[in-house]
Amino acid sequence: MMRRPGLNLTMLIAGLSASVAAIAQDKPATVIAVPQLATPENVATPAGDTGLIARYVADVITSDLRSTRELMPIGPANSRVYSYPEATAPSFALWRATGAKVLVTGFVQARSDGRLTVACYLHDLAGGREIARKGFVVAASEWRRAAHRCSDTVYEKLAGRPGWFDTQIAYVAESGASSSRVKRIALMDSDGTAHRYVTAGDTTVLAPRMGPGGERIAYVSFTGGQAHVRIVDVESGNDRPLLPGNATSFGPAFSADGKRVLFSMAMDGNTDVYVANAEGGGLQRLTSTPGIDTAASFSPDGRRIVFESDRSGSQQLYVMNADGSEQRRISFGGVRYASPAWSADGELIAFTRIAGSTLSIGVMSATGSEERVLTSGPQDEGPSWSAGGRDLLFQRSVGARNGLYVVSIEGGTPRRMTTPQDGSDPDWSTPGS
Repeated sequence: MMRRPGLNLTMLIAGLSASVAAIAQDKPATVIAVPQLATPENVATPAGDTGLIARYVADVITSDLRSTRELMPIGPANSRVYSYPEATAPSFALWRATGAKVLVTGFVQARSDGRLTVACYLHDLAGGREIARKGFVVAASEWRRAAHRCSDTVYEKLAGRPGWFDTQIAYVAESGASSSRVKRIALMDSDGTAHRYVTAGDTTVLAPRMGPGGERIAYVSFTGGQAHVRIVDVESGNDRPLLPGNATSFGPAFSADGKRVLFSMAMDGNTDVYVANAEGGGLQRLTSTPGIDTAASFSPDGRRIVFESDRSGSQQLYVMNADGSEQRRISFGGVRYASPAWSADGELIAFTRIAGSTLSIGVMSATGSEERVLTSGPQDEGPSWSAGGRDLLFQRSVGARNGLYVVSIEGGTPRRMTTPQDGSDPDWSTPGS
């Protein structure tokens, strides 16, 4: 199957540092103190002593919040250490003297069953009051995820939008010579940690797309020499084809509830968009116009679908109802458009803009108006939304090398995400459960 520009998808996490972005937007970032968490008793665990984990949790929260534009954390290296009782009853006068506006406290406590309780509290220093709290019971090895979830709590309360820290990124990890690239589906936390491989690398894979919470990944495999959509369960490793048969299929995408999968299938010389149950069966054809219809994406409410088609003579974006009715074109910018992705609030559609040999990332309203180009290329493609809806992860190709980058929907300089090897076709998960 020949690959057309823009048919593979991509993305990444971050943005500018809080201080630089705040200057660019003329909005001061909120200074937030994140001291080391407390522990009622220093207890040894398989992941380290609880006192050490308490410091690690604060370090992760600081790193998470520093990647935002709205918050400027004062991390544990520059903060006083407080006692366990102060986790819920801080000395507000002492913390106001740091210049911070808000304060994160918390504790890490060993439980009799071997797990940990990780609790975090958010305080308004000016008002001298608690404004949010969250607690998590996790295996000792899962302390990092608890830290990310604390960060999500803080960000949502202060920014008024969902955080993305307790999310994952799936992508295609590439290694080896350009003539014999090894491609594996890889998975990592949103900050680049907890990296692991989902497929073995014994066949070419493309376009990993996660279901809600990242528990399942739909992807394109060339096992047997022909492209077809498969679904792998991340926890068990169970890997199966979406549908039986040997038809060429590609371009998968889950619905927001994870129950359905959009994809394209080539039949009788035509490529159309289909939908099927994620568990298999329930196949329904949604398009039938001559040409190539692909890269379909559900709206967050599941009622509409945006997709890419060359039915007009060039790659353009179209929207239809979830049953395939009322298909209409929404892109009219005089260039080609590809790989659309609907934002979680349903307001925007991200896309790859193809102007000659230059590929760049852009966004438009769900009706096709207010188009804005966010990157300058020359080879940027396949946008994927962060859970907070403020950043886009995408693939940038420079020569024969591929990497993952993140750009704010306000624009600015894209930031590269560090991966062990080259990376392509990224997808950002929705928040975990």
